[in-house]
Formats: sequence, C-alpha cells, structure tokens
Amino acid sequence: MEAVVNRAPLVSLEQANTILIDGQWQGSAATMVVNNPFDGSELATVACANKDHVSGAIASAKRAFKANKYQPSAQRAAVLHTAATLIEIRHEEFAQTIAKETGKPITASRKEVTRCVNTMMLSAQEATRLVGETIRFDSFSGGEDRIGQYDYVPLGVVVAITPFNDPLNLAAHKLGPALAAGNAVILKPSQQAPLSAIKLVEVLIEAGLPQGQVNVLTGYAREFASALVSSPEVNMVTYTGGEASGEIIAKEAGAKKMAMELGANSPVIVMADCNIEKAVASCVSGAYWAVGQNCIGVQRIYVEQQVFDNFQVEFAKQTKLLKVGSQLDDHIDIGPMINETEAKRIECWVDEAVNRGATVIAGGKRDGACYYPTALIDVEAQDNLVCHEAFGPVVSLFPFSDLDETIELANDVDYSIHGAVFTSNINTAMKVSRELEVAGVMVNDSTDYRLDAMPFGGSRRGAIGREGVKFAIREMSQTKLVCINLDA
Repeated sequence: MEAVVNRAPLVSLEQANTILIDGQWQGSAATMVVNNPFDGSELATVACANKDHVSGAIASAKRAFKANKYQPSAQRAAVLHTAATLIEIRHEEFAQTIAKETGKPITASRKEVTRCVNTMMLSAQEATRLVGETIRFDSFSGGEDRIGQYDYVPLGVVVAITPFNDPLNLAAHKLGPALAAGNAVILKPSQQAPLSAIKLVEVLIEAGLPQGQVNVLTGYAREFASALVSSPEVNMVTYTGGEASGEIIAKEAGAKKMAMELGANSPVIVMADCNIEKAVASCVSGAYWAVGQNCIGVQRIYVEQQVFDNFQVEFAKQTKLLKVGSQLDDHIDIGPMINETEAKRIECWVDEAVNRGATVIAGGKRDGACYYPTALIDVEAQDNLVCHEAFGPVVSLFPFSDLDETIELANDVDYSIHGAVFTSNINTAMKVSRELEVAGVMVNDSTDYRLDAMPFGGSRRGAIGREGVKFAIREMSQTKLVCINLDA
C-alpha cells in the first residue's frame, strides 16, 4: 500500500513558526536563534514553546491516537517508506542542514542522512512484523479448555527528547519506531540543533502522516519540559542526552515507561597480536568522527606494552593529518564543536590533565569553537578526560601489561555502551567480550560502529530500554493477551 503524499504547509522559519500542534505550524511570543557554530552566522529563528503549548500538544496527540490506534500496519509502513524515499531524494538538503546547525563535517552529515533513510526503511518493515504468539494454556492443569494469544499494541502518547549530535537520525530512531507501533508522538528536538528534526517531521506529514500523530515543541526545555514529561496523559518518555537532565526527567516523569541513553566513556583494548595498522586507523576514526561528539566514540585506548610506542607514534601521526575548518568544506575532517563553550570545556579538561603531568602528542589547541583533534599520554585516572564522558575530539592512550587489570580499568566508569578489543586470538576476543561491562563489544572494530538494526543502549547506571528499530518498537508497545475459555 502506498501512502498518499500531502503537500502540507511547510514550517515558516522566517516567522519562527516551528511549533507543530494538531497539524498546524505556529509561533510563540518568545523566540531563539539557531547559529552556525563555525562562524556564528544566523541560520533560523525558532519559536520557544511554553506550558500552554504543552497542553495543546498533549490534547492533539491524544486525539490522534484515539482516531488512528487501529490503523492497519500496512498504512503505517507506507507512510514511513514514503518518508524514507523523500529523504533520499532530498539527501543533500538534509546533509547541509545537519552540517550547518551542528558543525558536523559535511561528509559525516551525508552519512547521517543515509543512515536516517535506513532507519525509516527499517521502521516501515518492522511495522508489519510486530506480531505476538499463541499461548499453550493446556501446559498447566486447569487450562485444558483454553486457547489464546498475545499481541503487541501501542502505548498511546510518547514524548521523544533528542540531542544535537545526530539531530536527524536520532530523531528518526524515536519517531520511526513510535509511529510504526501506532503511537502518537510529541517531539522535543535539541535546542541547539532543531532544524533537521523539523525537516524530518515535514517529510512525514508530506508522506501522509495523520494530523496530530506527531507534534513538535521547540525552544528551551527548562521552560516546559517538566510539564510535558510529568503529565499523566503521557504514556512513555524516551530521552537521549546528558546525565544531569536524564536524572531530572526520570524524577519528574514518575511512574511511566521510560527509555534513556545517557552517554558513555568507551574503552578500547589493543593487544600486541592484532593488526596494528588497522587498529590505529580504526581508533583514529572512532575518536574523531563527528568531532568526537559521539556517545560511542573512542575515548580511552589501552595498548599492550610491547606495541605501545609504535601505536602512539602512528596514532599521533594520523591525528595530525586531520584537517580542521569549516564543516561545509568537503576536504575538512574536523569542524567546530556545537558551540565555543563546549570547545572551552575540552580545552580546560586538557589543560587540567597537562598540569597533572599528561603529555599532548597531537593537537591540544582551540580556535573559536574548533578544538583540534587531540591525543594524550600519561593521563591520571582521576582526570576528567578519564573519569567522565569527554564528548569532544580528545582521546587518552595508556600502556598495559596485565589484561585482567586493564579490563577492570576499562570497567571503572559509571556509564557505558560499547567497548572494543583488537586481537587475532579468538580466546582473548571472547574473554574481553565476556568481561567488559558494556552493552556491545566490537572485535577488531571501533566502538563507534553502529548498525541501525542492532539493539543499542547502555549497560550500567542510567541504562533504561533499548533502541535499534526492532527493539525500540517493542519498547514502545505493550502486550495484550486474549484467553478464550472453550468450556462455556
């Protein structure tokens, strides 16, 4: 079944009509400006939602859910498939938007658009695969005359809060599964980078999404997020972002379903028996892709002692080859961070480590919002660069001789998603895979590898639920059982 493509009114950035309620884009008395982080140029003016908009969005989502909760899965799939096709057609337009609002290099932005198309296609496919099972009630005494089955049904109203670092694909990872399952959604995109998510919603509307099925609240979360997540009319909150905000959301949301991904501090273990050349190239890419603003980016690299010197020399050499500049230049590897404040934070963390005795072997300088890709050795365990998620283009290298002790060090963080090991020994690969306290282990690959179809999420503190389209759809659904007594 093909979706009917609507030519719905587009959001008016000139008039700051970026709040979507009941199918209508509207503005607000308060606005904010979205800037290009590289040169500070103004990209758009965005409306700032308030508590009145929250009430309207919730009411709209409830009406849409009630009207469409029995919509055939084929129709849901058709809308998502059509949306994916439209994104592919406008690939470069989406990529330019991502690069301009986030500072992500245009090459990485194009890859994000490609991934978003895949995420939406997967959502379309999984919409028709969300099936239950029959139950053998006769497996226990007293159930001989009963038959039945369970199915998956939508939850209702889902609030989705997304970050700036993958503003398009992470929005797709929440909207695609939520809509595939039959929910209505209220999307709160990143205040730093809302434009890509807005364009995604425009495409969904154009693809035939029912009125009110997605509502959008832009602006500062502090002004309205509490009223949104705490509403008893909201059935689920799904959030990707920082730890501090995550804890506030969890407390205010109360007794409702949650899904959260709060970041990580990804460890890599490099054994002497691996292909060192490939390990270096993979770790350099994993550390600095998307300017290091990546929750599964390489942050701590533990290298077996006998190859540490060669590894760090080659790592520094390849890091110094990376070009820094405007994210819109096809030949640039590293663009600006999301803003100068974040670049100054990384600068401060590196300076703190150096003052404690660390040595910078590559990078270590800032130019406005650009922080040069940086690698350090001799970093102390208590330094911010080791203890906390850096979320910037910085990596620390450590030599080791005892694998068991190194696994303990790798696990000595509060938040984790992926870990990695480079080795040619299958026994070592399996040992590290078993003992790393992470949700995903990459063998002979960077921690930042992610297939949008695989389960994705944290494994320790703050790890609630799973993304990855198939898994997210089930998070955004609930089972409903039907049992029939034949002896009636």
